[in-house]
Amino acid sequence: MLLVVDNGSIYTPHLENFLLEKNILFEKTSPEKFDLTFAEKYDSFILSGRRKNEKLTNLVNSKIIIHSVKNNKKLLGICYGAEILSLTLGGTIKKLDLTQKGPEEISILKENILINKKLNVFESHGFEISKLPNCLISIGSSKTCKHELIQYDGKPIFGTQFHPEMTSDGKDLIEKFCLL
Repeated sequence: MLLVVDNGSIYTPHLENFLLEKNILFEKTSPEKFDLTFAEKYDSFILSGRRKNEKLTNLVNSKIIIHSVKNNKKLLGICYGAEILSLTLGGTIKKLDLTQKGPEEISILKENILINKKLNVFESHGFEISKLPNCLISIGSSKTCKHELIQYDGKPIFGTQFHPEMTSDGKDLIEKFCLL
């Protein structure tokens, strides 16, 4: 079963609609309602983007990431989800001078189990990953962002700096993640 953690992104309804359209079974929760004792019931997680920085949101998402790493569970972090993935595992993020918003083309840097072709995606972020921890590898980049698509080395744990729920290429990526 897939758990979508809704961190308050305005794009989460697009993700939900896509999952429903594809008949992918999922449950949704917010960080305020998440209870780690029930994490065992899920085999995969999607961490959405967010609107504002809150300590509880960061804490809950970090716990889910650590649980996924320790238990080899699938995880896809979207925008903020990718940033907190990197931060939790020892990376850094930085505030951008200008918000990245609009279409972008992603080039794939390394063969992976998720996607192996250029992607046309939608960006909407004011922060980005500036340094990856040793366990994460960059598998996709763009002209504006070095770490657009990241993966935990050897695990089904991914992060996208972009919003895959907003384009057909991105939705293909989400579907492939759900079918891993």
